[in-house]
Amino acid sequence: VQLVESGGGLVQAGGSLSLSCTASGSIFSINAMGWYRQAPGKQRELVAAITSGGITDYADSVKGRFTASRDNVKNTLYLQMSSLKPEDTAVYYCNVRSRGSVLSSLSDYWGQGTQVTVSS
Repeated sequence: VQLVESGGGLVQAGGSLSLSCTASGSIFSINAMGWYRQAPGKQRELVAAITSGGITDYADSVKGRFTASRDNVKNTLYLQMSSLKPEDTAVYYCNVRSRGSVLSSLSDYWGQGTQVTVSS
């Protein structure tokens, strides 16, 4: 399974950015999808997760500002980020939990990461 991320970049505080992540390859079904981020010197943390049924969960630090969504036909995950703060600066990673066939177990896959930089 390959994950290709796009979006990100440099934005001023208070601005907005969108990220997308498309999964391809040997995919029978996708379970949960999520966005993680890792800032320099910090551990990778969960930002937002979304189930196959569309139920979302967010880190407290982004609630009300970030919105995760997915297109199950296109196997694509989105993250709409608004009211961005300098502390949102990090490399953002897409994560997908999927199975390659009806009998296979779930496996985790990661995108290559995309930089989001918020200037003050």
